[in-house]
Parts: sequence; C-alpha cells; structure tokens
Amino acid sequence: MDSPGLYVYAVVSDGTALPEGAGGVGDPPAALRVVGTGKVAAVVSVVPARLRARRRDLLAHQDLLMGLAEGGPVLPMRFGSVAPDEDALLTQLAMAEANHLATLRKLDGHVEINVKALPAQDSLARVVAEDAAVRRLRDAVRRRPGYEASVRLGEAVASALARRAAEAGREVLRELAPLARAAATGPEVQGCALNTSFLVPRSHSERFRTTAERLADARRSHVDLRIAGPLPCYSFVGDSGAPRRPAAMAEG
Repeated sequence: MDSPGLYVYAVVSDGTALPEGAGGVGDPPAALRVVGTGKVAAVVSVVPARLRARRRDLLAHQDLLMGLAEGGPVLPMRFGSVAPDEDALLTQLAMAEANHLATLRKLDGHVEINVKALPAQDSLARVVAEDAAVRRLRDAVRRRPGYEASVRLGEAVASALARRAAEAGREVLRELAPLARAAATGPEVQGCALNTSFLVPRSHSERFRTTAERLADARRSHVDLRIAGPLPCYSFVGDSGAPRRPAAMAEG
C-alpha cells in the first residue's frame, strides 16, 4: 500500500519543541512530530484521508504555526503542503539547509502583518464632487438616461474609487515602511487596490498595528484599510527546498 505522505506544517531549527497540547489537521487532530537531520527539521503529521481547506483545519494549521513561533523562528508552509514520504522530506531539508538557516535567522523575532487597501464604500459623494470626469458623466446620464451611459458612469466611479484608495494606501505604506524590516507585495485580490505584507519585529507589532489603525482612520474617506496580523511570515519565505502544495488540492 502506498504511503499517504507527510503533511508538513513548518521548517524549524533542530531542537525546536512542539507547543504543549498542540495537534495537527484532521478529525481527530493528527499527532505531531519533528523530523530532521543536521541543523533544520520539519514539523509533520500523517495526511488525513480527506484533506480539505475547512475552517477547523485552516485554524489548526495557523494556530500551530503561531505557537511554534513563540519558541523561535519558523518557516511556515502553506496549508496543504505534503511530502511523499520521510526520506524525500529529509533529502529536501538537507539540500536546502543553508537557505533554510539563512531564512530562519532573518525571521527570528519577527511576525507578518498584512495591509489591504480597498475603496471606501461611503465616499461616492466626495468622488462626484472632486472628479470632473465623473461629474460630466453623471450630468450626461441625467440629461439622457440610458444603459450605455449608466455603464460608463459606473465604470468611471469604480475607477475613481480605486484610484483614490490606491493613492491613500500608498501614503499609508510609506509611513508604515520605517516601522518594518521588509515589505512584500502580495497577489492581486479582487476589490483590493493594494495588498502588502510587512515583516515586523514581534516586540513592535502592537505599535505597528496602532499606527496603521490611526492612519486608516485619518484616511477613511478615501480608503478602507484592512489590517491582519500578527501572522506567520508566509510572505518572506522562499520556495527553495520547501515541500510543494499539490496542484489538485480541493477546498471544502
């Protein structure tokens, strides 16, 4: 019978202890163990028979990563990362040991905080007042109502809202950048003008969040800022030597 593989949660320094009482994904939660050779190791469990991105398992994955990070630096794996077997995993760890150690040193004592900039939903009146092109289209629709004119007006309003959100978001990012060690642009997210993650010293994470919230409040007529974190440092871990997430992983 083929091995179901190993579910990989994180790469850590050799000797890292598991958080007390922690469990893995699955129902019941899978038992965790640490495997490795040399100076790095991986936190793993068996792969559940039917692995799906359910809320319970997503939270179990993230909670474990945050618990591990309390004890030292962690290279977090994305949900659903699976190695075919222990020998393959150990080979990967050995091949990428130098890269992993360098990244662990970089992440030591840091967390990730994500900032997304979305158009402010209650700023339509300001857009009409401040954007001449939108005003012209609005007046044209009033004079000669029609489907095409309404579509053009809607597109112009959406573009203006997104532009205002992006401009305000960039202002916020410039002010936040000095409080972080690094920043990484995230993937495009529908409805978001900007999506950026910051690598923040854990000791400064509360200050960072407080500053971001203050800046968001000052610009709420232009942008809706969504601040998430502290999070595992997903955006600051390279792919070299990491187990890959199966392309066919389903969500449920």
